[in-house]
Amino acid sequence: VVALCTYPNLLDSPSFPEDAKKRARRILQGCGGNSLGSYSASQGINCIREDVASYIERRDGGVPADPDNIYLTTGASDGIATILKILVSGGGKSRTGVMIPIPQYPLYSAAISELDAIQVNYYLDEENCWALDVNELRRSLNEAKAYCNPKVLCIINPGNPTGQVQNRKCIEDVIHFAWEEKLFLLADEVYQDNVYSEGCQFHSFKKILYEMGPDYYNNVELASFHSTSKGYMGECGYRGGYMEVINLHPEIKGQLVKLLSVRLCPPVSGQAAMDIVVNPPVPGEESYSQFIKEKESVLNNLAKKAKLTEDMFNKVPGIHCNPLQGAMYAFPRIFIPSKAIEEAKAHKMAPDMFYCMKLLEETGICVVPGSGFGQREGSYHFRMTILPPVEKLKILLEKVKDFHIKFLEKYA
Repeated sequence: VVALCTYPNLLDSPSFPEDAKKRARRILQGCGGNSLGSYSASQGINCIREDVASYIERRDGGVPADPDNIYLTTGASDGIATILKILVSGGGKSRTGVMIPIPQYPLYSAAISELDAIQVNYYLDEENCWALDVNELRRSLNEAKAYCNPKVLCIINPGNPTGQVQNRKCIEDVIHFAWEEKLFLLADEVYQDNVYSEGCQFHSFKKILYEMGPDYYNNVELASFHSTSKGYMGECGYRGGYMEVINLHPEIKGQLVKLLSVRLCPPVSGQAAMDIVVNPPVPGEESYSQFIKEKESVLNNLAKKAKLTEDMFNKVPGIHCNPLQGAMYAFPRIFIPSKAIEEAKAHKMAPDMFYCMKLLEETGICVVPGSGFGQREGSYHFRMTILPPVEKLKILLEKVKDFHIKFLEKYA
């Protein structure tokens, strides 16, 4: 579809299926001059926003979605940074505090720092499969009130780097907490297609909010995000994404549109890619069988690799890995002996950074130290993706195991 949109002459080619041509024509008709080369409306092409709204309604079992609350974005990152921009204000103790999970995806700490807002950490419960505990949210919020004005609560579900999938009860508790404390909810749901563990299911914050009744649904401000970059698509280079923002005051909504207008519009080819994610082939269409075969193959493969990674890590002495319920990363906890911690200090490095550099030098395997995402004092982790092909992943995990055992022997 993106190929047809990019080079419309291909619409005359017999090599392309009719359903793809139909989608491409519809997108091109929504573009100025029938071309991806034109600017679009700042909020995004209308027909694509309508498709996003229909997708959300299908996903959430009929919960209504209004295209006017949909904003197409340059990947999810752009949407998250934009929303934070309109929420941050004040100075000194009245400066906006943004609550983020630890461990977190560093986009959040970077955006908060760039906006000179206040980062408010709440810890995920590693002992309980990285669950989100409302008592911990309350502790974090109450402590933060002494030095800032906590107004925003960010949730990443499924989690990055931790890979957990929050259950329904947990989401209800979080929504109730946000309602009680008048917090603006940011739901980063870019991994919503990546759920692997039995008994786990993705629930959108929007759906649960709606089901909790009008007191919640009409009052809690929520922005949720999705993207072409993750899921089964992995089309990160297109920089396609959307956000749905609900319960925003009309005047603030006006400011949001104004803010988006400054960057003119998100990449139009990325908007087209987003449309395909939310408007995939359906049964009876020519492309459906190939699409569903490829989609299921990617997701089944990821599920297999998630289990393989968890099982392999948990066989290694000094490594503990929680179940990889979703997303596409493992975030195992690693034991680092005190001698290695001393040597890391001598090199002016965090102990897990020291470990990851040694792993890279000795095996060529590149993982990211847990200190880059945040972790509880005295605990050490690293993040690695589960994206390599199964056979390659097995070799990689064996190499990590051998390295870890040698590392423990060397520094014991």
